[in-house]
Amino acid sequence: MMWVSNNIVSLLLYLACFLSLSTLSLSTEPSHVLKTTTLDVAAALSATRQVLSSSSARRSFFSSLRSFAAASSGIALELRPRESLKPSGHRDYKTLTLNRLKRDIARVQSLNARLAFHLKGVGNADFKPEGGDGFVSAEDLQGRVISGLNHGSGEYFSRVGIGSPARPLYVTLDTGSDITWVQCEPCSDCYEQVDPVFDPANSTTYAPVACNSSHCQSLDVSACRDGVCQYQVNYGDGSYTVGSLARDTLTFGPGLYARGITLGCGHDNYGLFRGAAGLFGLGRGPLSFPSQLSASLFSYCLVDRDSDSVGMVMFGRGSLQDPDSLRVPMLRNGKMPSFYYVGLSGISVGGSRLAIQPSAFQMDGNGTGGAIVDTGTAVTRLPVSVYQALRDAFTRATTHFPQATGVSLFDTCYNLSSLSKVDVATVEFHFDSGESLQFPAKNYLVPTDSAGTFCLAFATSSVASGLTIIGNVQQQGMLVSFDSANSVVGFSPNRC
Repeated sequence: MMWVSNNIVSLLLYLACFLSLSTLSLSTEPSHVLKTTTLDVAAALSATRQVLSSSSARRSFFSSLRSFAAASSGIALELRPRESLKPSGHRDYKTLTLNRLKRDIARVQSLNARLAFHLKGVGNADFKPEGGDGFVSAEDLQGRVISGLNHGSGEYFSRVGIGSPARPLYVTLDTGSDITWVQCEPCSDCYEQVDPVFDPANSTTYAPVACNSSHCQSLDVSACRDGVCQYQVNYGDGSYTVGSLARDTLTFGPGLYARGITLGCGHDNYGLFRGAAGLFGLGRGPLSFPSQLSASLFSYCLVDRDSDSVGMVMFGRGSLQDPDSLRVPMLRNGKMPSFYYVGLSGISVGGSRLAIQPSAFQMDGNGTGGAIVDTGTAVTRLPVSVYQALRDAFTRATTHFPQATGVSLFDTCYNLSSLSKVDVATVEFHFDSGESLQFPAKNYLVPTDSAGTFCLAFATSSVASGLTIIGNVQQQGMLVSFDSANSVVGFSPNRC
């Protein structure tokens, strides 16, 4: 009997130990498997050295419009980054990075100031001005886009011919603006640009716009001088353009042009635009280039900012469309109708959705908040609480990376100099439609020097505006399309 009792006790002790170990095993099992993607550190660092190269091949400059067969129907323009036109002048990549970020901060300040003016009922109108064959349709117009973050404005540029005969000029592509304009002679105050300043006296198709025209009446700021419509656009950060409204021919290749496009001929210009001859307005207003073409669909591919390759912008039926693209609703802000808003609802890091209320991304009844897609902003901006949640989650997933000192507006940086490739936590944006967009690692962990410092490429937005801005760093290598007729924005990663 004693033998049986002892064996029962031993069995009970064994079961207790087994259950204890099982419980311990279950409690230490990870509740979530981190979702990762690979960052090619070596390739990114190689690009930082290449972009500063001053070789003659990179400085070659195409002074006239040259076309070649594009992958899709239509005509494309051959374009290259500014570093192919002349040396950047930066002594190293970190200096280049700091200058880019400085310009980007000014850009975001400009957007927030413009939005604040409109939300308060103070618009551009409160700023008074100083003193046949070959016709291209929206269905088949195309043009190449260059990586222009090294231009003075830090944005993307396209090569367009202005006037007759066509004078090829670099213009900044801007989805946040409507009016297309270029600097013009006589120039009372003009900034430095790569190309000679456009002289309307040399264009046989240049025609001033009358003060009583519908386009003049649609301006926020207009005045009349000698029967000619005068315009002024203020960009909120002190940047502005003032001049005459006119119509002229825009050329995109031999035999491919658009007649009678209304544009600004700026005689007094200042601000973020140094390097480009002017701005190519891709906003949603009546004076934007897509609106004047009646092009309800346009799309673009933005190349990597340190690349010497080319991207493309297309309008109308010939626009690149991907049937497998992620399609999300395009929203409108009645207080700021030029911007392309999308319905963002959440963010995931490493496959885990952050504890963020969807209201953090929503636009309220006053027009505050919301999320826009912007070509002019480089680094994606997020509301403060959203950014902090993203940063903290990413930091927890990268505790094994050597940390580095922050750089400008980047406060989360790592020393990856000893690595060739590394797996990093994924970052995904979730939209109201239920779609999710996962960014490539190179679009959010970016080099800030050539020694191996990489930083998380997100930053905080203005507390007052609460605006989320999906910037061009996150859009790199991605086909982005805007279908105004169906109120849809499309994203196709790794399609450029």
